[in-house]
Amino acid sequence: MKLRWSRTLTLLPALALALGVTTPAPPAAADAPTVRSGWNNYSCKPSADHPRPVVLVHGTLGNAIDNWLGLAPYLVARGYCVFSLDYGQLPGVPFFHGLGPVDASAQQLATYVDRVLAATGTSKADLVGHSQGGMMPRVYMKFHGGAGKVNALVGLAPDNHGTDLNGLTRLLPYFPGAKQYLDKLTPGLSDQIAGSEILNRLNEGGDTVPGVHYTVIATKYDEVVTPYRTTFLDGPDVRNVVLQDLCSADYSEHVAIGLVDRIAFHETANALDPAHATPTTCASR
Repeated sequence: MKLRWSRTLTLLPALALALGVTTPAPPAAADAPTVRSGWNNYSCKPSADHPRPVVLVHGTLGNAIDNWLGLAPYLVARGYCVFSLDYGQLPGVPFFHGLGPVDASAQQLATYVDRVLAATGTSKADLVGHSQGGMMPRVYMKFHGGAGKVNALVGLAPDNHGTDLNGLTRLLPYFPGAKQYLDKLTPGLSDQIAGSEILNRLNEGGDTVPGVHYTVIATKYDEVVTPYRTTFLDGPDVRNVVLQDLCSADYSEHVAIGLVDRIAFHETANALDPAHATPTTCASR
């Protein structure tokens, strides 16, 4: 038994790191600075040019601030009302969120979107999510009443069909107790493994819901969502993009695509305002 638990504990940190890391920035203490910069400002009213609020949805082990230190100011500077939330918190684990059950996180998103819509006086929002934050809103839209409240979903390296972590998850059966340990202590990680119950339910019957515009932005250097093309969606009104098809010199991997990649940011802006989209090239940096 001691040997079995030794193997389990050896595997778990690798799984958590691979599934979870979304931002290397030090955790922020509060969201007050974002208000002063125009982000998470509940007095913001969408303009005629950008008539919907944008809700940013962080990835696993991220939070409402650190995951968006690059993209939120980028969108605010372009005239958007931008908001972000924390979700998937575990008791006693500050700052590093997205570890709770995905279905429960989707319900948190539902509550938050309603709050933003009420504050801005709008009927629909646009959602932008990184990693789990690009997949979990689909659970919100399919199972928690969000389909009629979302105009567009932009996913930055979302794990829409789960991940095998370059085959690492297939090692779980060789570490007795490891899967049960993940399920109990970090269900948000288990839910993102390819073939999980929630992912099977989510993708059964089709990847999309009617009336929502989907954009998926992927990087072929993704080391977390593997194989990287499993991030793509199939259905009407879907645009799947690979960063390197736009700029072969872009070497961003899973973390950088959501944190600092200006090409991904430019594509996000295009997806939020397709009527005024401009070509994305290496110069978009």
